[in-house]
Amino acid sequence: MTGRTRMRAALRGKAPGLKAEQELWTDGHAVVAGMDEVGKGSWAGPLTVGAVVVNTDRRITGVRDSKMLTEPERELLMDRITGWATAWSVGHASNDECDDLGMSAAQRLAARRALETLGVEVDRVLLDGNWDFVGGGRARTIVRGDATSLSIAAASVVAKVTRDRIMRGAEVRFPGYGFATSKGYPSPVHREALAERGATMFHRRSWSFMDGLPEVGEPARGRAGVARLF
Repeated sequence: MTGRTRMRAALRGKAPGLKAEQELWTDGHAVVAGMDEVGKGSWAGPLTVGAVVVNTDRRITGVRDSKMLTEPERELLMDRITGWATAWSVGHASNDECDDLGMSAAQRLAARRALETLGVEVDRVLLDGNWDFVGGGRARTIVRGDATSLSIAAASVVAKVTRDRIMRGAEVRFPGYGFATSKGYPSPVHREALAERGATMFHRRSWSFMDGLPEVGEPARGRAGVARLF
């Protein structure tokens, strides 16, 4: 992935391209941002959305959908992407905001925050998947966009690395839940810690994993008129 690091054979020939971006540029949309989210199914921590505007004057190699990469590969790419991109940013919705707003609204909030801090006015947005969580008629959704669009793939790495760093920091603050490795998803270590210690203030406490936890730790949270989640 650099001059000193060879790309794994499994990743060769699977590079995302610029077809979707070029179609929008041809239509007169000069500034196109790719966006992707991470953390939607986690039981703890923020939901994070990354945004990247590609640099049309310089090439970058080695970018892939973050799910295809190991953690060290993503960390290496993070510095390369942020040094290469014309603009990049991340937006978060906290675990409490995920509880209070619901996941759809929380994702829209994180996306809005990412766009507001990008530092450039975006003409169009490319999103992974089939749901427009940006709105305003600016977005184009692409199923498997993180594998086919360079700007979305780069955004997926930025979002994933940023959130993973937050979760590793949470392991220091809330030891024993495996946040550094599970990133808040329901691993065996995470489930066992919840069963023994209850939830922390970092958990999404309106979700149904809270049901049946011991009377220790932080209490469950509810949202008026909305069923408990997951």
